Amino acid sequence: MEKIPYKIYLNETEMPTAWYNVRSDMKNKPAPLLNPGTHQPMTAEELASVFCEELVAQELDNDTPYIEIPEEIRNFYKMYRPSPLVRAYCLEEKLGTPAKIYYKFEGNNTSGSHKLNSAIAQAYYAKKQGLKGVTTETGAGQWGTALSMACSYFGLDCKVYMVKVSYEQKPFRREVMRTYGASVTPSPSNTTNVGRKILEQFPGTTGSLGCAISEAVEVAVSSEGYRYVLGSVLNQVLLHQSVIGLETKAALDKYGIKPDMIIGCAGGGSNLGGLIAPFMGQKLRGEADYDIVAVEPASCPSFTRGKYAYDFCDTGMVCPLAKMYTLGSGFIPAPNHAGGLRYHGMSSTLSQLYDDGYMRAVAVPQTEVFEAAEQFARIEGILPAPESSHAIKVAIDEALKCKETGEEKTIVFGLTGTGYFDMVAYEQFHDGKMDDYIPTDEELAKSFAGLPVID
Repeated sequence: MEKIPYKIYLNETEMPTAWYNVRSDMKNKPAPLLNPGTHQPMTAEELASVFCEELVAQELDNDTPYIEIPEEIRNFYKMYRPSPLVRAYCLEEKLGTPAKIYYKFEGNNTSGSHKLNSAIAQAYYAKKQGLKGVTTETGAGQWGTALSMACSYFGLDCKVYMVKVSYEQKPFRREVMRTYGASVTPSPSNTTNVGRKILEQFPGTTGSLGCAISEAVEVAVSSEGYRYVLGSVLNQVLLHQSVIGLETKAALDKYGIKPDMIIGCAGGGSNLGGLIAPFMGQKLRGEADYDIVAVEPASCPSFTRGKYAYDFCDTGMVCPLAKMYTLGSGFIPAPNHAGGLRYHGMSSTLSQLYDDGYMRAVAVPQTEVFEAAEQFARIEGILPAPESSHAIKVAIDEALKCKETGEEKTIVFGLTGTGYFDMVAYEQFHDGKMDDYIPTDEELAKSFAGLPVID
């Protein structure tokens, strides 16, 4: 049998020409977004005051299986896509496992992550609508970096609200955004009404994605010619990120490989949803079965300890209500170093799939994540982002289980990006200053008490 190459590359003609909408194959569709005032499903007109019109259409589309990728976006993708699917031969050898391990590497672009897949799409639709610019939030900074690149490409203004702890921990990520022309404000800030309110309620807070979302939305709706764009959670984002899974499946099919297990880190859901999309589609249609695993930080365990309920998508309670696994919009996560996973809720699409039993979730502590990250870096030669390292941790654990049982499982995980702007985190890990904060039941109960009551 032909040996599988270290890196499986597709050529440009094998790139996806359409995004896959997993909701089209879901028997139980994600619950609709609700108006925070009336608790009625949000209409397209209401959403269009916040989001770009074409993105609203994608957000509300539960039925169209494939949505064509505009040629201008496909041409931009060609600068860094198709991305490689890598066989981790060296890691397999070092672990002494019979498992076969593959990872889809999304860090081969200047933004350093998968986030550019949706950023360029959202900027394209904003430009097509004739807008002046967009506002957004960012946690670790990867989404903000990707969006600033996309806006620069289309000549749009970009206003980024960056979670304060990441703003301070990752100054170079901040400077990359500024290099591409974005303005970057630490959140919560005194520049918005909702930011001032959050600072008053939580003095000295290090911020959260929920806080930053509130500020970005306020600025978008109060600025003529601007709309808000989001880097995760929403259906439209998972749609754009489906290029990851579509390429992964095409590369595996090229060599007749069927994975047993697919693993992705989970914060809001963009990477995980994109990676698993076509495989989940097969599972929903009864064509194949896979063990799909979402990995989240133990410090922000939306799936494993959250409630499945309607909640605000933001701390300031100005966004629509989404039915999702949530820790409560008032939950301020510990300032761990996986900033992109520091969000109180999870994608409505993924939440429905999880609740229906199509996937499982595990939560892992921070120091174990960095141990896995360092091990991977030393063996495979890529310094992974803290977010990606959650998937690496569980992939290694599963491979070691195969070593114990002798099972020859095929494991695929998403390597969402590189960690070269996360060296403060690695420094704290090496200096023994990193802890494994896990919220108590009492802390979560206090946050759950603030969930909105929906009749």
